[in-house]
This record gives sequence, C-alpha cells and structure tokens, in this order.
Amino acid sequence: MISSTNFHPSTAAAGPRLSSFFHRRHSAAFISPASPFQFLFCGAAIRRRLRSLTVRSIDAAQPYDYESMISNQFQKSIKLKVAIVGFGNFGQFLAKAIVRQGHTVLAYSRSDYTEAAARLGVTFFNDADDLCEEHPEVILLCTSILSTEAVLRSLPLQRLKRSTLFVDVLSVKEFPRNLFMQILPTDFDILCTHPMFGPESGKNGWTDLTFVYDKVRIGDEELKTLRAERFLNIFAEEGCRMVEMSCAEHDRHAAGSQFITHTTGRILEKLMLTSTPINTKGYETLLNLVENTAGDSFDLYYGLFMYNNNAMEQLERLDLAFESLKKELFGHLHGVLRKQLFGKSESLEGERLKLSKLPQNNHTALLPSEMVRGVDNK
Repeated sequence: MISSTNFHPSTAAAGPRLSSFFHRRHSAAFISPASPFQFLFCGAAIRRRLRSLTVRSIDAAQPYDYESMISNQFQKSIKLKVAIVGFGNFGQFLAKAIVRQGHTVLAYSRSDYTEAAARLGVTFFNDADDLCEEHPEVILLCTSILSTEAVLRSLPLQRLKRSTLFVDVLSVKEFPRNLFMQILPTDFDILCTHPMFGPESGKNGWTDLTFVYDKVRIGDEELKTLRAERFLNIFAEEGCRMVEMSCAEHDRHAAGSQFITHTTGRILEKLMLTSTPINTKGYETLLNLVENTAGDSFDLYYGLFMYNNNAMEQLERLDLAFESLKKELFGHLHGVLRKQLFGKSESLEGERLKLSKLPQNNHTALLPSEMVRGVDNK
C-alpha cells in the first residue's frame, strides 16, 4: 500500500484515494489520484512520480491495458481558457462547440458582440489589453485573411504568458505560418489549422468533416504538448476527420480544390441562376454551390487568391481548360456547318472528276465556274 507520506503535502489528501484504488481492481473510470488541475500544477517531478506509480499498479492489478484509456480520459478532463480574436460569424460558430465541451471562452473583436457573446456563454472584451491580461492559454485567431497581419501586430503580446499557444483557422496556411514565425516570440507555441467547413456546411454537426492541422512550433514541455493535444481534441470529439499536413502541402491541395470550387461558384453567381420547376439533381448541386460560395465575403475569396502561391497557376489552368473546351466545341460545330454549307458542292466532286475526263470544248458550259478553273488547272 502506498502511503500519502510519499507525496508532496499538496497531494497528501490523495493518499487514501490512491490506496483504495489499488484494491478496486476493476475500476476503469479512475483517472488520477487528484483532480486534473492538482495533477497539472503540483510540479513535473511529482506528476511523473505519481503517473509512474499509478501505471505500475495498474499493470500489477489488471489483466487489461488501461494506460491509453486513462491518458485519453485525463486529456478530456483538462479545461482550457481560449481567447477568440475576431468574434464574427465564424468565431461564434467555433465558440459554440468550445463552450459546449466545458472550456472557458473569452472573445475580442473590433465590433461590439457583447450580446451575442452573452447568449453563447462567452465573456466579451472591447479592449485587447483587458483580454490579454486574463492570460488565456490559447489565442484563437478567427479574423479575415486580409486583416490577420494588422490584428496580430496590434495585440499586446507583452501582457500574455510567454507560453501562450497561438492558433489560426485561415483557409490558407503558409501565410499565417510565416507571419506567426516572424512576429511571435520564440516562447510562444504555434498551431496552424483549417477546419474544412463553415457555419453553413457544419450547421448539422461536424462528424466526418475534415480538420487539417500543422504543429508548426510546439514546445517539448509536457504541459505544452498536452495543451496542443487538448485543443485538437475539441475537434476530434466533435467527430472531425483529423488530418495532419504541412502548411505548404495544404496550400497545394487547397488551390486545386477550395479555390477552384469558390471560383466556379462565383462564375455561376454571375449567371444569376434561379430555380426552375424542372430542376435536375445536377442543377440543384450547382444552385447549392452558388449558395455555399456566394454566401462568403468577397474578402475571403480574394484572400484565397492573394495569399495562396498556387492560386494563380490554378486560375490559368482553369482559363486554358475553358479555352480548350470552346475549341473542341467549335471544332465540332465547324464540321456540322461545313457539311450544311458545302455538302452539295462536295457531293459534286465525283461528278467533276468524271466530267474532267471528257473533251473540254464539248462540256465546259456544263461545269460551275470553280470546277472550270479546277479543270483548267489540271
């Protein structure tokens, strides 16, 4: 039996609970001898000792492997303080899930969203200094692509903890990555992410929707790695398909999928398509595409073009593809028109050849002028 005297006084009260746990051989729900917050802040050495003793005891007492289960349960029990910078439509959309999972959410935006924040259980700040003085563990940037740099440079970074984790959710990834690396102190962690969905496509839940992330700069300290994993777990718990991918690879793929999708939707919007009494499934798909893309601001679309190095190439390929299709279409049209316009003349080719073999002085008058010239050139 392990006595409480083996531990720091701050965890002494955990001794009886830890002791009784070792006698409850089938208790799979046990996570740690103290609360998650006690476990986090009692010191790294104590936590390592505590975890080591717990794991060894489980190995000795149980025929099953509960270590991974305990790790997952412990991770889910950690609650973060997340500050959302940019509390517009998308920021509020993410806040709903974060609050629902029990995390503390703060918000800051240039516009006043006090009422909207209150409805969501979020504390809203009109001043960035006041927000940063709350020392959030995570700063989640939900600004537009075009305003990201200005907003990031305006934040009073000196008021934050030096270990703060910065996360973005922009639709391009190399741009914020380079910006973070350039502006943020080296003590700050960086996690670049892209939820491949929005308020419209994710309104019925996030199950099987793709969430891309790149751990650009995460410290080796246990608390830092655990914090990054806990933030990612917010989306995993909502059912997202988690995809780890470099920022550069993301932008290559996104230019060929997301940018092309938005471009096609914008082109169709210019056609002013409307529903008809005889819509086909394909036409309904086009109408939905227009609705999903045109509903986003033009700044978002412009940002996809301006801040993704691969977008121009895709735009040129799209233009070439359209020209190629027109050429193929007009080529077929040319064949049809040629047959309609010149089919009768071309059907006389055989007759022309026959007549060309006859004496010209007897039959010249019977031939069309072009045929006469053709015979004369023989």
